[in-house]
Amino acid sequence: MPTPPCALRLPVSAWTWLVLAWALLACAVGQDLWGDGADALRVSRWQALLDWQPALWPAQPWRAWSAGLVHWSATHLGLNLLACAALIAWGHAAALGRRQTLAWLLAWPLTHVLLVASPGLAHYGGLSGMLHAGVAIGAWALLRQGQGPCRWVGAVVLAGLVLKLVLELPPWTPWAGLVPGLQVDAQPLVGAPGFRVASAAHWSGAISGLVCAVLLDLVPRYRQS
Repeated sequence: MPTPPCALRLPVSAWTWLVLAWALLACAVGQDLWGDGADALRVSRWQALLDWQPALWPAQPWRAWSAGLVHWSATHLGLNLLACAALIAWGHAAALGRRQTLAWLLAWPLTHVLLVASPGLAHYGGLSGMLHAGVAIGAWALLRQGQGPCRWVGAVVLAGLVLKLVLELPPWTPWAGLVPGLQVDAQPLVGAPGFRVASAAHWSGAISGLVCAVLLDLVPRYRQS
């Protein structure tokens, strides 16, 4: 009998291995962020070769993958590593399997390619876009496959994600002034002077994750008799 969504599973899943791989690769790329002045904003030659730059990615397509591994400070990397731990727990609680892991892999480059819609974002790096994709994929899995309370969990998480994204819209949107202080794209990242959170990546990640999850669920599941 298959394990129902929302049930806690102990074995290490493909989802967990993917999160761990991203976290380890991000640590490898950002190893020079630690040490004296670890919280200072840094842009090394290595980072400049890997971060998202809309003007360069057609000629350097690896940036659609490597952008998620670039971080600008130890604080930036540390926050995303904590989020990775939360995503591992989310994957276990929602019983996310290989299909959801594949959706997340497909959403990885799409998350960054969609940033061409934000040409003002000349540089981007970080795991936050893909983390939002992971949350969206898990919420969709619970909505589609869950039963009873599990579906409600998926609905609440998805609604909370949408609300967060709406609150992160630029301050010129009609509802931006309703909740002062929650325009994330206008807030500097703590510990990284001059760095601002790119809410556009949160949007592109959530959209990519949801689209990839829905499309993969349209593919028939073949079972051996």
